[in-house]
Amino acid sequence: MVWRYLIALGSNVRHVRHGRPEQVLAAALTALDGAGISVLDVAPTIRSAALGPAHRRYANTAAVVECPLEPDALLARLKQIERAFGRRARGQRWAARVLDLDLVLWQGGAWSSPGLTVPHAAFRERAFVLGPARALAAQWRDPLTGLTLRQLHARLRRRLTRPAAAPR
Repeated sequence: MVWRYLIALGSNVRHVRHGRPEQVLAAALTALDGAGISVLDVAPTIRSAALGPAHRRYANTAAVVECPLEPDALLARLKQIERAFGRRARGQRWAARVLDLDLVLWQGGAWSSPGLTVPHAAFRERAFVLGPARALAAQWRDPLTGLTLRQLHARLRRRLTRPAAAPR
């Protein structure tokens, strides 16, 4: 069987061979194709503020991909690609990184195993994931909430732009 996935890609460190973060993402998409993961569609790249201690802005995009791998095997392949780009396995959480590949959704619904939960645990709270994801897969549904990516993105935008309540 061939499975369809939504992958989030991010970079905020220049790579010695590939160049700026936007170029790293383009090279990563080529690496996915070379690893037997067919890239079907790619969202426009956006720039976003870093989370945590990484002070450099990120380049982010999302891709719909297809492959015969189940989620655990796909995650292992994504980690191999990250390592090939120079990512260290046990780095500081949310530190600057050359490449981050996250398995966000898959057509099989929810998946849980040691080391992997699909849908990605934090994707509903991250505009830098939902924005690109909505741009190419607006009708995909979160299997846990039943909401489409368009609906999740709209809810997040409303929450982020709502004025803070006045102190009492």
